[in-house]
Amino acid sequence: MLTLDDLRQFGANIQEGLDRCMSDEGFYLELVGMTLEDASFDRLSQAVAADDRKAAFEAAHALKGIVANVSLTPLYAQVSEMTELLRGGQEADYGAYLARILEMRADLLARQNG
Repeated sequence: MLTLDDLRQFGANIQEGLDRCMSDEGFYLELVGMTLEDASFDRLSQAVAADDRKAAFEAAHALKGIVANVSLTPLYAQVSEMTELLRGGQEADYGAYLARILEMRADLLARQNG
C-alpha cells in the first residue's frame, strides 16, 4: 500500500496535496492511487507511439493537471516539460520523456501494490 512516507521519498509535496484534501490522508492516498490508474497515461503512450503530437499534447496536458492536483511534483515536472514542448510543436525525443514518466509511475505503482 502506498504511504505518505513513500510519497515523501518520491518527492511529492505532501502538505500541498493534503491541504487540497482537507488533511484527510486516506482521501489523499485514494486520489493518488486513482491518478496512477488514469487513462491519460495510456493515451499519451499511444499518441507518442503513433507520432501524433496533437493527441500527445492533449493527453500530456490532461495528465499535467491530474498529477498537479495530487502534488506529485517530480512527475508533474516531467509531464509539464513535455507538455510545453508539444504545445510549441518542437522537435524532441518524446519517447524519452514518456519513458521517464512511465518509470516514475511504475515506481509509485510498485509501492502501491507492494
